[in-house]
Amino acid sequence: MSTAQTRKLVQAAAAACEDKKGVDTRILELDPIDSGLADFFLVTSATNDRQAVAIADEIEYRLKKEHGTYAHSVEGRRKGDWILLDYVDFVVHVFLAERRAFYDIERLRKSARSLSPAEFDAELTAELAAKTRTARDKAPAKAAVKAKPPVKSVTVKKAAAAKPAAKKKAAAKAPAGPVKKAAAKKAAAKTAKKAPAGKKTAKKKA
Repeated sequence: MSTAQTRKLVQAAAAACEDKKGVDTRILELDPIDSGLADFFLVTSATNDRQAVAIADEIEYRLKKEHGTYAHSVEGRRKGDWILLDYVDFVVHVFLAERRAFYDIERLRKSARSLSPAEFDAELTAELAAKTRTARDKAPAKAAVKAKPPVKSVTVKKAAAAKPAAKKKAAAKAPAGPVKKAAAKKAAAKTAKKAPAGKKTAKKKA
């Protein structure tokens, strides 16, 4: 199946044909079983050999300048009655009108789907728009998945922070027991010291 990049190259080549007044420009989307290596044929007609050469030159120039793509091979430029530019994934045929009628490539490729440049542009625009929508639909789902881990990490941090606080509270409470015991011992000692004084008073009274 042809890629979006190949379709953009075909679109640019067709636009060059239109700008140089090519006649009856058609794009043949070839049947994969019947096509061999190429996905498309771009066919256009010129009224004379000079125009045919001008169309071929404009296609080469535009694809090189705008897409950095060069033709794999070019044939028929000298005679100008049938110029063939082979871009591997698609092939451009620039004919003089009588030559095009004689070879009748469109009839030979009956299984191919024939499109005008306008129809081809509309299909490519719809295809790119569909890809853009698909990418947008997938983007929120990915963002939601990425947002979950930070929530877990915050919870873990809170738990980790809570442990030292709990240890500090426990440490603060721990000395209370020994302090109470020491206070109790002091009170007992004081009581013990006071007891003999009571006895002495009793003896004096006796």
